[in-house]
Amino acid sequence: MAPKTNSKLSGTDLVHADDEFHGPEVAPSLSVSTTFRAPNPLDGPPGEPDMWNPTRHIYSRYTQNVSTRAERVLSKINDGYAITFSSGLAASYAALVYFKPKRVAITAGYHGCHATIDVYKRSRNAELPIIGIDDDFQPGDLCWLETPLNPTGEARDIKYYADKVHAAGGWLLVDSTFAPPPIQYPFKWGADIVMHSGTKYFGGHSDLLCGVLVAPSLEKWKELWHARTFLGNMMGSLESWLLLRSLRTLHLRVPRQSENAYGLAQWLSKAAGGKAHDGIPAGVIEKVWHSSLQGVDARGFDPKTQLEGGWNPTFAIFMTKEKYAALLPHSLKFFIPATSLGGVESLIEQRVHSDPGADPRLIRISVGVEDLEDLKNDLRKAFQEIVKHPKAKL
Repeated sequence: MAPKTNSKLSGTDLVHADDEFHGPEVAPSLSVSTTFRAPNPLDGPPGEPDMWNPTRHIYSRYTQNVSTRAERVLSKINDGYAITFSSGLAASYAALVYFKPKRVAITAGYHGCHATIDVYKRSRNAELPIIGIDDDFQPGDLCWLETPLNPTGEARDIKYYADKVHAAGGWLLVDSTFAPPPIQYPFKWGADIVMHSGTKYFGGHSDLLCGVLVAPSLEKWKELWHARTFLGNMMGSLESWLLLRSLRTLHLRVPRQSENAYGLAQWLSKAAGGKAHDGIPAGVIEKVWHSSLQGVDARGFDPKTQLEGGWNPTFAIFMTKEKYAALLPHSLKFFIPATSLGGVESLIEQRVHSDPGADPRLIRISVGVEDLEDLKNDLRKAFQEIVKHPKAKL
């Protein structure tokens, strides 16, 4: 299926959703102040502070202008009430504090979230059992659903797991990092909380750390704000400024990355099974994973319905040899051999270097905004080079 486009993500919203907090400057000012002048009682009662609509700031652990503005934009585009954190894993931990689950259901996905759950378990006097997302649920369970899945980019059926966990009296958290707006809107399919590592596509330039939780109501946002304030894991002023700057172009970056990833995944898939294709030598690629290659599953789930605004821009390939996986990231011109994803530049990594549990033949690719044919040519030449590389100990 050809790449899809969706006009739901409005450039006008990205540029103007925070206008109510705009000052006289065109570009937002960066304040490094941690504390703010208190109002003089002679000027009248200051009133109770409103953390969602602050008319003044007290202390930057509570609110500050640029982070408030970034959260307002994120709220608008995610159809909820967004709150930012110092990193994606900080947001993950805050979600656990918020839900206080009796058990966590999680299967595969980003190894960092598994580690955060292990850290959270240390703070409990009772056990926190971990089950799989396809096990039977009980009241108080939290289903932690990452979709599309890291590192493969395969989509999971949000509505199916929402219905399943809600019927048992539990909750559904959707980690939608791999599919930001306009690609996927998890509340539409039954999510209770939506999480993003804003470091990735919301930041989009590999220069900030950020986590985002999106709540469906202001009441729940206030609960998350309380947790963030007293866990102390808010974003810094510079990171908030960088995030707001980056959000202005989300509607330009993500659709381009999505189209590029679709084109690459479809092209590479024709060489899967060790076949030669369009200059890709035989015997190099074993498998390609991407949501666009899944098709409809036995329950009738079709990823293209859930991924309404395009395909995820990150996916994975499985090389036939570990040597090929080790050499490929360092044989390219336009792909940078580095971890992380979501930036305007294409990144590639042998995943085992970041996730010790990964198969050493697995390669994760984060596709940027470069020209698709240049990326294809770069990969084609690299594949040809690595098969000719003399045998060496790696």
